[in-house]
Amino acid sequence: MSATAAEVHVRNPARASSFDRGLSLAALALLCVVLVAIGRGHARWAEAPVLVWAHLLTIVFALALTVVQLWRPKGGSTHRAIGRIWVTLMFGTALITLFIVGADDSGYSILHVLSVWVMIQVPTIAITARRRQIGRHQSAARAMVVGSLLIAGFFTFPFHRLLGTWLFG
Repeated sequence: MSATAAEVHVRNPARASSFDRGLSLAALALLCVVLVAIGRGHARWAEAPVLVWAHLLTIVFALALTVVQLWRPKGGSTHRAIGRIWVTLMFGTALITLFIVGADDSGYSILHVLSVWVMIQVPTIAITARRRQIGRHQSAARAMVVGSLLIAGFFTFPFHRLLGTWLFG
């Protein structure tokens, strides 16, 4: 009796690559810095609008799940369940950012273009996983982690942005 490709994939899930583990550690480092910034900014929490808190909440959970998702074996039911939650968080945070404009009424920024990109990429990540296009799925997910979490996350600290003010202020 031969097992189907899906059964084999679940029984022998792929281990995390060294690249995925590196991304996972980078996401963990960013998560720690974000949490420290939030903690240090406690005296100014009331100044942050509800939408900003919603954005922070979705990002914190997405970063935490990124750490877990990239470190764990791929392809099993746990990977799929975490992945569904992760893409929902990523889409949600991108959608939220479309309603957050500059505090000085400066309007939309380059980061809002990134939000639109995330909203396009999320379905790509989900569809390629469902179609078992693993290479495309991994590339899209890794690009989302690098671009939308790590690089965009880095840019939340300089330039007088909220987390940077809380962390360094």
